[in-house]
Amino acid sequence: MSTVSRITRLPRAFEADRGADACAAVPALTGDLARLVDGAAGSAPYLHGLVLRETEWLPAALEAPEQAVKDELARILALPFDKIDDGLRQAKRRIALIAALCDLGGIWALHEVTGALTDLADAATHVALRAHIAREITRGKVPGQGEDDIETCGGVVALAMGKHGAGELNYSSDIDLICLFDETRFDCSDQMEARAAYIRATRKAMASLSDLTGEGYVFRTDLRLRPDPSVTPVCFAMDAAERYYESVGRTWERAAYIKARAAAGDVEAGERFLTHLTPFVWRRHLDFHAIQETHDMRLKIREHKGLGGAFTLEGHNMKLGLGGIREIEFFAQTRQLIAGGRDPALRMRGTVEALTALSEKGWVEEGIERTLIDDYTAHREVEHRLQMLRDQQTHSLPTTPEEFDRLAALMGTDTDAMRAEITARCERVHDLTEEFFAPADVAKAPELSQELREITARWSTYPSLRSERAQTIFSRLQPDLLARVQKLDRPAEALTHFDGFLKQLPAGVQVFSLFEANPPLIDLFLDIVSVAPHLAQYLSRNASVLDAVIGGDFFAPWPEQEVLEAELTRQLARIDDYEGQLDASRRWAKEWHFRIGVHQLRGLISADEAGGQYAALARASVAALYPFVVAEFARKHGEAPGRGAMVLGMGSLGAGRLTAASDLDMIVIYDADGVDASEGRRPLQSRTYYARFTQALITAITAQTAEGRLYEVDMRLRPSGKQGPVATSLEAFKTYQDTQAWVWEHLAMTRATPVAGDAGLMADVEAFRRGLLAAPKDEAKIRGETQDMRRRLAEAKPGSTWDPKNGRGRMMDIELVAEAAALLSGAPDQNIYAQLKAGAAYGWLTEDEASALCEAYRMTWRLQSAARLLTGETLDMEAVGEGGRAFLCRSNGVETVEELAGAIDVTTRAAAVMLDAILERSAP
Repeated sequence: MSTVSRITRLPRAFEADRGADACAAVPALTGDLARLVDGAAGSAPYLHGLVLRETEWLPAALEAPEQAVKDELARILALPFDKIDDGLRQAKRRIALIAALCDLGGIWALHEVTGALTDLADAATHVALRAHIAREITRGKVPGQGEDDIETCGGVVALAMGKHGAGELNYSSDIDLICLFDETRFDCSDQMEARAAYIRATRKAMASLSDLTGEGYVFRTDLRLRPDPSVTPVCFAMDAAERYYESVGRTWERAAYIKARAAAGDVEAGERFLTHLTPFVWRRHLDFHAIQETHDMRLKIREHKGLGGAFTLEGHNMKLGLGGIREIEFFAQTRQLIAGGRDPALRMRGTVEALTALSEKGWVEEGIERTLIDDYTAHREVEHRLQMLRDQQTHSLPTTPEEFDRLAALMGTDTDAMRAEITARCERVHDLTEEFFAPADVAKAPELSQELREITARWSTYPSLRSERAQTIFSRLQPDLLARVQKLDRPAEALTHFDGFLKQLPAGVQVFSLFEANPPLIDLFLDIVSVAPHLAQYLSRNASVLDAVIGGDFFAPWPEQEVLEAELTRQLARIDDYEGQLDASRRWAKEWHFRIGVHQLRGLISADEAGGQYAALARASVAALYPFVVAEFARKHGEAPGRGAMVLGMGSLGAGRLTAASDLDMIVIYDADGVDASEGRRPLQSRTYYARFTQALITAITAQTAEGRLYEVDMRLRPSGKQGPVATSLEAFKTYQDTQAWVWEHLAMTRATPVAGDAGLMADVEAFRRGLLAAPKDEAKIRGETQDMRRRLAEAKPGSTWDPKNGRGRMMDIELVAEAAALLSGAPDQNIYAQLKAGAAYGWLTEDEASALCEAYRMTWRLQSAARLLTGETLDMEAVGEGGRAFLCRSNGVETVEELAGAIDVTTRAAAVMLDAILERSAP
């Protein structure tokens, strides 16, 4: 497609004689190309001068502007080192001219214009750095560096910041750079000598770019974004920079590094540095504290620049003023800082790309995103034309009518229409962004009863409100929070539970900022604390899990266990150190654990579904963590002897049914396959190896790290119980089960499920389990011992109305008979409902009995699941409060607690009688 056919708009010549003069200088241009030059040169004195300087080059360049830019970049990269100053300035003139004409004519979109300017800045910076570092290397001033190191600038990298880093350079922009060198190239004793040489070279390179000569300048450079610029040199070591950001880096520096890019010099080393800086820039928790800090920064900029007054078009700063470019950039960057730590898809440099991604992820409403992108594009075009006029680094609109007319001519529009459009856009941008940074004041706090005032009076003494920052945020949050509490059915009860949460919360800034930025989250939170005190207590210890609620997919359908395992595995694989992996596994599991509880509390899932999800989460957590424990143990003691080990889930874990407070029953089985010992730095005999490995695995799951513990573990179901070894060999396990195991141990095997470890070994253990269940049985002995266990359990723990687990006709009672049914029928199913149905298919239970027992179990399970969610222990109707009691009634489809108690009594009594009859009956 020809250039002339791509023209979509044309500027007008404000000064006709200047336009005619420029056209006369390039007579080869005709038609719209000539009119483009006429309008550009006739309105912008700077462009007029560029046309006259580049009359021979321009016609061919306009025929293929993209190629013209590529040719110029190739030309400067091949310049002899002693020719760079004039050569770079010529390239600047040419690319500035072709970019302006393509911009004014609509030939290039905004990103193509800024992209061409950015490519020039990258190439020019590299050429200047390379030339001056080459001089230092050839003079022997850089220890250990030779000719082969010149192209990578001896380990020096220029990080492009701001618009340069984002590929968004404006027409007359300076370039913000941070220059660092890779200290790992040098011995410690040589680093200071190299540093001195690189400081000299960097200063000279910046002069090559920014000094104004008879040929003009290339780019004004600014190195002040480096750490502590008043005391640090213009080029210093990467490790020193890393230490600075880790220790004292500020929010504005995090925001700056969103756009950072290794642009020139040793780009590979620069990219490594930026990768190391990822935890500093992208916090793993949603960082709503950044909103207030960014707002404060905006206000300081306005105050410093004198831009805080009423809006007026004359002299208005299109970048920093009300509704300007910076408002949109901060709007996008702050949201990126908030959520980018959890979602790498939000970590892009460009403003338009960031707004698009934020909209796709639900952080910005779709209509608002489109409006801001359109206004951002229009703002940038105005900014470019202001700078094209006289090559000034200005962002301010004219102050005189004549200059407004000149700007309108360059934009190819009417002055009044242009003024109206700019005014409307600035006001619209301000309206869309200001509420995010500075939300309107909330209403005055409601009047409280004496009881509620006594509760709120003690809040100032709590650790969560110890800091001034926490107090400031909470003072803004408190009126809205109390107003919401007042609307609840039982405000005193809700506020009492909130008080318990607040008292245990160790620090408040992050949580309070989260609530302030997401008021609807307060309602969910109050629902949790007023209904489920145990879940609220969990929140106080793990407040970061609230991040997940607004992370985008909190209410999405539950994924398969394999998906969970793969997700955690990916996260752990990105972490280099073992302690970090343990912490990450806990953070991840807690978020999913919290999600299940909220879904159950909100009635989005049933108790049965919650039980399955808790179990899937536990299995996925252990399975994903397992290979990392194996690798860490092997690092010390060598690879596992033989085939390795596997984890056999027992009890509720094996049955696929856990509560919010369950521990994990498991057995570790290994197969040394005849290998006597490991081979490693500290080899171990096989039996000792697997025993210690099992201890390491238990520690990995149960240890209290900075992020808490993953799960509690119970290994008492292993062969010989507490007296047996913590890890059992495959042969010993088989022999024990075949010849020594008690009936109750065979009953336990009906629920066993391989969870983690060597795939072949897991398959062998499952095959053995199935064979064990299918083998001939002493039916009378099984029934007799099951009856005896029921009796002993009933005597030890007779249970009560609100104890769904213990007592006749309740969970453990039904589970025993279900396991016996699976054992007698040889059914491999671990799920209790499937086991009862297998008993019916075998003929030991009738279909009606199996259905009735399933319903009795489902009722008692709903109580058990709710008890663990609401209180973390045995159900206490007083402790759960009115909200908890209402949740229990809703879950069981009854109106009152009395009705629920009656239903439990009737159902469990009937189940107990039925179980008595079944166990008296001979199996077919």
